[in-house]
Formats: sequence, structure tokens, C-alpha cells
Amino acid sequence: MTELRLAAIVLAAGLGARFGGKKLTSAYGEGLLIDGALKAAFAAPVETVLVIGGADPGVGEAAEAAAERWQDFDDQDMAYVQIGNYAEGLSASLKAGIGLLDDDEDGAFVFLGDMPRIPHAIFQPMAEALAKGAAAVAPMFQGRRGHPVLFSSELFDELRALEGDKGAGALLDRLGARLVTVPSPDDGVLFDVDERK
Repeated sequence: MTELRLAAIVLAAGLGARFGGKKLTSAYGEGLLIDGALKAAFAAPVETVLVIGGADPGVGEAAEAAAERWQDFDDQDMAYVQIGNYAEGLSASLKAGIGLLDDDEDGAFVFLGDMPRIPHAIFQPMAEALAKGAAAVAPMFQGRRGHPVLFSSELFDELRALEGDKGAGALLDRLGARLVTVPSPDDGVLFDVDERK
């Protein structure tokens, strides 16, 4: 565990319209699609895992099951929050998650619920980069920036100001050298699931 106080936010509120609905609680591998993101969030060096649900109420049950399987009960808490304004887009769930963080958090990993193959090896290097003063840290694979992103608390106000169905890509682009990237061992930081197979 890093000396920083870090949280994980799993964004899982979307409609999954391109997928045909109930995307995150659809079967994937040996479980549900969202399981990969939840397992990764619990594997990160965090004290709190916040799961932000919305369109699919089954996400809450998946989050509870994930906590029973992967939570480090000595060091981690889990909370599930279902928002009503999920139709406003990605920013609504991101703002909800940031708004739930304690004032003394140093940073937060932001996971996307439809990315089931995040390599756990990236988490400690990301935390170490934040501890050295980065404003944000993202994994990189073959020149492409991926997820999750680790945001320092200095960016929380800007994240709360986001609007619409967009993430924080523009904010990250503005950071310049204050955005640090760490290499990913595989393309799991880029892989998501957009269509029902």
C-alpha cells in the first residue's frame, strides 16, 4: 500500500445502448463483464472502492459479490451508489464518484466498467508516479493512452465541472508534462467491449 490515501471509482452507470442494454451485467468469461473492472479496482492500492451505477440495477449486486470475493477487509471499504441522472452521460457518474471522496484523499483511480482486462501490474507504478508529484497518471500501450487514469486531488474540482457524455480526455491533454504515463505490459488498458458478441 502506498503512503498516499487513494480511492478507486468504477464508472458503471451507462445505458450500454450500442451493446443492447444491460451491458455490464452480461455474461463475459466465467462471470459478468463488470467483474474484470471490479477485480482490478480491489487490486489497486486503494482504501475505498466506489461503484457508480445507474441504468442497470444489477450492477449493485455485482459490486456486492465482487467485494465478497476480492475486497481486502482489513484495508478497504466498498460503497455502491446508484445515480438517477445517468442519461446525462459519462460526466454524471464521474462527478458523482468524485463528490463522494473524503477531503483527505490524495487521488483516485477512475476505472471504466466495460474494460475487463486491466493488468494489475500497472497500479503500483501509477501510485508511485503520483507520489512523486504528477497531476495525473495514465497507462500507455504502443503509444496509446489507456485506462484507468489516476487523478491527483488537485484536479478534483475540474473533474466536478465536467459536462455531457465525455470523460476527462481534454483535461488530460491540457496537463502537458504534468500527465505522467507508465508502460502497460499488454493491451488490456485499451480493450473495452462495445458490442454484444
